[in-house]
Amino acid sequence: MDAPIRSATVPTAPAPEPQTDGTSDRCPFHVVGIGASAGGLEALEKFFDNVPRDSNVAFVVVQHLSPDFKSLMDELLARHTELAIHRVEDGMAIEPNAIYLIPPKKEMIVSGGRLLLTDKDPKSGLSLPIDTFMRSLAQDCADRAIGVVLSGTGSDGSRGIRAIHAAGGFVIAQDTASANFDGMPRSAVDTGVVDAVLRPQAMARAILDHVQGISPVAATTPDSVDEGAISTLFTALRDAYGIDFSCYKPTTVARRVERRLQISGANTLGEYVAHVRDDAEELNALYRDLLIGVTKFFRDEDAFHSLETEVIPQLLSQVPAEDDVRIWIAGCATGEEAYSIAILLDEAMRSRRRPVNVKIFATDVHQASLEFASAGLFSQDALEDVSNERLKRYFIRQGRSYQVTAPLRKMIVFAPHNVVRDAPFTKLDLISCRNLLIYFQPDAQKKVLSLFHFGLKANGVLLLGPSESPGELGDEFDAVDRHWKIYRKRRDVRSPRTSACRSLRAWSDCGQVRRPPANKRSKCKTVNCSGPATC
Repeated sequence: MDAPIRSATVPTAPAPEPQTDGTSDRCPFHVVGIGASAGGLEALEKFFDNVPRDSNVAFVVVQHLSPDFKSLMDELLARHTELAIHRVEDGMAIEPNAIYLIPPKKEMIVSGGRLLLTDKDPKSGLSLPIDTFMRSLAQDCADRAIGVVLSGTGSDGSRGIRAIHAAGGFVIAQDTASANFDGMPRSAVDTGVVDAVLRPQAMARAILDHVQGISPVAATTPDSVDEGAISTLFTALRDAYGIDFSCYKPTTVARRVERRLQISGANTLGEYVAHVRDDAEELNALYRDLLIGVTKFFRDEDAFHSLETEVIPQLLSQVPAEDDVRIWIAGCATGEEAYSIAILLDEAMRSRRRPVNVKIFATDVHQASLEFASAGLFSQDALEDVSNERLKRYFIRQGRSYQVTAPLRKMIVFAPHNVVRDAPFTKLDLISCRNLLIYFQPDAQKKVLSLFHFGLKANGVLLLGPSESPGELGDEFDAVDRHWKIYRKRRDVRSPRTSACRSLRAWSDCGQVRRPPANKRSKCKTVNCSGPATC
């Protein structure tokens, strides 16, 4: 029997949508994870030459160390800093104004503010200790995580900084011209998530400015110019893509604009705005940078384990034979999460020998990401967290890539949708929206959560990112897994209506940033779709 993938006919046309601030209460100060390999000592020395002793920041250095030689890193760095230097011991608590060095022959993560060590398996082959640590740092510290990639060969760190970026943290890579070995910093920059590319001696200032909330764009440009320039950028983005970025947090907007400023070679914000007016490709690059497109299959394994063991079995046991299972993945990016949830559903139906109609609506504002997701063609690297059994069942090898099987793809409709502006899907059993709300201003967060609450059935489940919560709607949800932010809707009741968002007061008056007309929303023509409220 190889049939239990089953999906109902779903619309193929576009169909439709805390108090959450992205800050981890487990991490009361910023923690900088520094990855270095070959040539990294010189870069580290120049870096710490410029770090003050009272920065209120902790620094954790993860190096590729030879197992055959004693590391003298603590003694060498002591000549370049007054910060306390610790060789990490298992369970050591992280404190600010200190440096922590990974020991040889160890893997390291941070959890609950403590550094945890495990022995490195010499038979495990390729080891990526920087990625391992940075992923845990993103999980533990959310937007207080800072990732730095210095000189080294290979690509270690390039996956970890994606996690930090997705959690709202800050990412810096060494300027390749200053790196003795440019493999690691070049791989980091190629991810597209690096906020600043700098020489090591300039990184400390950038980190302190970030920690203190100082925006180089705002600091070097008069207020009157800031207001008009940012308003002009918002207007250009809205006219081209229909998205009001004034709903995004000022820090998110500032960092992405600063990154494009640096890459484009513009000296001032006004100069950059003029460049964008004349260059549609640069406007599109800014648009892509402002969107958060970091995802992966079965991201946060324990969260998906809770879905697999707690949520989906109950969902399938409760759905009547004639009803559909309706799921919405909001902010789906390139589709990895949508396919991961589809796999869990199919496996659960197989084990129970009970196929049901499944409708998975996976939405995003970025059309190119939706097209990629719909094609379902992924590289081998993208499938590193997919088991061999699942790889054989749900993917077909196509040269160097893997194609999602047709039955699994038929379970999912990928469609454009703006969670802040558009009407939500309704009658939903599960909504997953992970690591998107942390980038929104509070009013936008409240509105989106209110729409999610409206869209869910009673007893429907809401899955958020590790640094997100239902906020003011907390009383309307019961926690299924508080650590992994899985909540069940308690009852059918209308939540208070909220406005879309307030202005980006750090940038401009909200009256200067117009919102897209509501009547431009496309409507679903499919009979009995029961999807968005516009149907």
